[in-house]
Amino acid sequence: MPKPKKLFASMVSPLMLNGKVAAITGGTRGIGWAAAQAIAAQGATIFISGHSNGALLEERVLELRDRFGVAAEGMLFDVEDANQVRDFYRAIHKSHKRLDILVNNAGILDDGLLAMASLESFRRTFDINVLGVVLNMQYASRLMARNKAGSIVNIASIIGRFGNAGQVLYGGSKAAVIGMTLSAAKELAAVNIRVNAIAPGFIDTDMVKKLPVEKYKERMASIKMSRIGTPEDVAGSILFFASDLSSYVTGQVLGVDGGMLI
Repeated sequence: MPKPKKLFASMVSPLMLNGKVAAITGGTRGIGWAAAQAIAAQGATIFISGHSNGALLEERVLELRDRFGVAAEGMLFDVEDANQVRDFYRAIHKSHKRLDILVNNAGILDDGLLAMASLESFRRTFDINVLGVVLNMQYASRLMARNKAGSIVNIASIIGRFGNAGQVLYGGSKAAVIGMTLSAAKELAAVNIRVNAIAPGFIDTDMVKKLPVEKYKERMASIKMSRIGTPEDVAGSILFFASDLSSYVTGQVLGVDGGMLI
């Protein structure tokens, strides 16, 4: 029989992720930024990516260093560009020779009725939400495999699990994220890399701020806990998957939705 671990040793440690290196895509705002702070607060070195706002990326990196006393770096790149994704992980390898955690968060929401969905919208949604997730998992897992350990957390959506009218493209892309998570978990378990997904519900991010008032009220009415979720609500679950608290958990999809019904 395997030797038992010390009961909850990592839980009582003041810094659960001390010595770990984490990469977070879309890490400058919303769920990604909340995850970066939660992981940095536990002592991990942080690499965050952004898409276009270099000033905000630099501001976030400096804040992580100043507030949490951890090493932090940032890079602007397009998650669907294989060469740019490769360069991100090369930079991580050059600096630290390892990667322990990937939070695959970067994504877009492009609502629209099925009859009105354009080919351009389809390609953009799937390039960012699906291809971007694949590329980051691919390069991250190669780096993690060197140490035969790691945790990949893919950010899916409640829409990818249950669907929603007017969100065929977004729902389809997030359903793909869930399918890829389940398959990658089976493939990478052999090298002790865990792959899990989080399916947030209605979360207070920039995406939500674009909703019409009536649509906002409709979504709120569907939540049994009667409040909108926060990025921090999701970050807590990301921290669980990133840490040794979930060391025997892989291939799972965790809903963080306050009992939302769709």
